[in-house]
Amino acid sequence: MPEIKLTNVTKRWGKFYAVDNLNLDIEDNSFITLLGPSGCGKTTTLRMIAGLETPTSGRISIGDRVVFDSEAGINVPANKRKVGFLFQNYALWPNMTVYQNISFGLSNIKEELPQIDFEAKTTNDLIQALKSGKRIGELVEECRDKKGKLDMDKVYLKLIDAYTLSIYTAKTLFGFNIQESSDPEAAAKAKAAELQAKLDSLRASYKGKGQELNNDFAVVNGKKVLTENRKLHKEEVEQAVRRVSRIVKIGPFMNRYPAELSGGQQQRVAIARTLAPEPAVLFMDEPLSNLDAKLRLEMRYELQRLHVETGSTFVYVTHDQMEAMTLATKICLINNGVLQQYEAPLDVYNRPRNLFVADFVGNPSINFMEAKGRQRSDGSLELTVLDGEKAVFLPEKPISMDRWFMERNQADEEAEKKKQEILKDKKAVEKGNKDETFKYHIAKVDESDYAVEDDPVITDEDFVIGVRPECLNLSSAGQGSLEATVYGAMPTGMESTVKLRVGDFLLTGVVFGGVTYQIGEKTGVDIEGNDILLFDRKSGKCVTAGKIEFIR
Repeated sequence: MPEIKLTNVTKRWGKFYAVDNLNLDIEDNSFITLLGPSGCGKTTTLRMIAGLETPTSGRISIGDRVVFDSEAGINVPANKRKVGFLFQNYALWPNMTVYQNISFGLSNIKEELPQIDFEAKTTNDLIQALKSGKRIGELVEECRDKKGKLDMDKVYLKLIDAYTLSIYTAKTLFGFNIQESSDPEAAAKAKAAELQAKLDSLRASYKGKGQELNNDFAVVNGKKVLTENRKLHKEEVEQAVRRVSRIVKIGPFMNRYPAELSGGQQQRVAIARTLAPEPAVLFMDEPLSNLDAKLRLEMRYELQRLHVETGSTFVYVTHDQMEAMTLATKICLINNGVLQQYEAPLDVYNRPRNLFVADFVGNPSINFMEAKGRQRSDGSLELTVLDGEKAVFLPEKPISMDRWFMERNQADEEAEKKKQEILKDKKAVEKGNKDETFKYHIAKVDESDYAVEDDPVITDEDFVIGVRPECLNLSSAGQGSLEATVYGAMPTGMESTVKLRVGDFLLTGVVFGGVTYQIGEKTGVDIEGNDILLFDRKSGKCVTAGKIEFIR
């Protein structure tokens, strides 16, 4: 499977930048999720890679092939990029059976393909199936109903799955009536010998022309496989449909219509139709959003299995961070058309690069606490949080805040200088949807004062502490570092989500186990672990992770 590379890809409409200078390397056989809020540019990114949307500028390559280059004037159409696209709307033809829906696109393919002798191929398939006449008889007998009548649909499906045959070859095999013979083994052996003579004759005819058939029954002349511009043969279409139906487990539904299928089955049909042409890359745009919660969970497992079995590269668009966390090998998090972070799910969760990433990923959401303070000589930071609580933040690795601030300022100056250089070009268009530092939310009991609050003056002594809910440890009243009151509690069986009031602030914690909390109950709270996050309030960037200790 190919690697996908996006270089300085931009898509804008007027002054609105849907995607802003995106650079992305998608490794082969990876499962990438494009994650972000509605309107952030993730679907636009997907459509540009697939060829359904033309970038304003930049370069896109799939494998060794450049499919778009604004400077070179290259723009390969979508139907030539060999990618599959699974939409949010399954778009199944209601008047076609499952088989017809899957095979519809295959029947329209016409390209340079190997010359294959399908008569020789099907003859060989039959010879392989006839190696055991007893086995054929057993498979057929398994398809009788309570009255002893054969269910022919089941018979053909059994033969198709057992010997990897097409429906046409399965019908031919059944027509030999091996199962009705008094000696199935002898009957199968005799028929196989007859077919072997036919196959030998076909091979000999090619040999007389100085050609031969390879193991795939393609015509070879001088060690070179001969090709021709043709449509897929009915055997190839059939084999492709049966192959994908086995992968997504919809073999028994081939003669049904979409209206006769559940939502999950329709989803499987849509996936099978996308996989049938063997695309190099499979794109999916929120394909599970129409399913109920339980079915969505089941289909996530199916997509994981599908990714492993097909070995394809999956690029998946979602705004559901839980889907992104559970499915992806890497998450590509986008906001306002700008790439925020591109790393493995747990890296994004544990070490977010900025406030937006920390807030967007995680359910329940991360707790933010504004802090003020400075670094001490021993490297720790002495902070004031939660309106007067004294604390010490201990970074996981030694860090010089003076150096960090200097590098931040240099980076900001270089970015502004680069922006001004770009705007000097007469063709350049200034971004209308400006990029701003993420406005995080501090949960309070009374939030009515937010509306009248003036923008504060931010200095290098202003920070934001990020605490994941699982880092809050509850204890008996009077025993924790902080005193709290249970403001709300939602038990789910294996865990409880608890809202805690600390002064005028609200913190969300997750307590594992079947523990019941009463609203108004007093409790102690400790913030534990080495994954407490320290953010620079001015830029919104993550400075480092570490642990926090309250001074009592």
